[in-house]
Amino acid sequence: MKTIGLIGGMSWESTLHYYRIINEEVKRKLGGFHSAKCVLVSVDFEEIERLQREGRWEEMGIILNDAAINLEQAGAEFFILCTNTMHKVATQIQNHVNIPFLHIAEATAKQIKQQHISAVGLLGTKYTMEQEFYKSKLESNGLHILIPNDDERVTIHRIIFDELVHGIVNEGSRNHYKSIMNKLTERGAEGIILGCTEIGLLVNQEDAIVPLFDTTLIHAQEAVRFSFGEV
Repeated sequence: MKTIGLIGGMSWESTLHYYRIINEEVKRKLGGFHSAKCVLVSVDFEEIERLQREGRWEEMGIILNDAAINLEQAGAEFFILCTNTMHKVATQIQNHVNIPFLHIAEATAKQIKQQHISAVGLLGTKYTMEQEFYKSKLESNGLHILIPNDDERVTIHRIIFDELVHGIVNEGSRNHYKSIMNKLTERGAEGIILGCTEIGLLVNQEDAIVPLFDTTLIHAQEAVRFSFGEV
């Protein structure tokens, strides 16, 4: 079992689920008292969120690169970033780091393709839905990406930052997401990517009529497989 490095805290609510899923997967594989060998560096999301709003991505890349270097020095043998949005600076994060990095969109695209789905809706922060850093990674894997309309993107982003990152799960917000997912399906989406690591706190498969791809679950499970040399 390789030691997994995690850069978390964006938000800690979703990082908590990464830690739980990873340990549940290791327990499922090995039984007994087994748990995951891992190292976590958790950043202050207040600082990251402010820099996001101000568009200061290079500074965020420096912060997360420092976290990755610390992970390697602490004994991590590969690492993951426990957030979708900050994969915008994925290349910068890997500077001066000599251990492998598992990209969340690559892991997600692989699972979607295994289900022979080509057209998928994407939910996430406004940065993930509107900018090319994430969509282009999916499209390079042969997927066609549909995103919600302008007003729907505002609603999705607001619920993430006003509610989900604070651990607030609101039934009205769930209904908003269900409506948006249904509209994406009507436009041809054969599946929906929950492209923010907090969205899985709000909706699950019973809320959709097409397969949902929870990036937190997918990424965490991929990390365990990598830890055991299965990918």
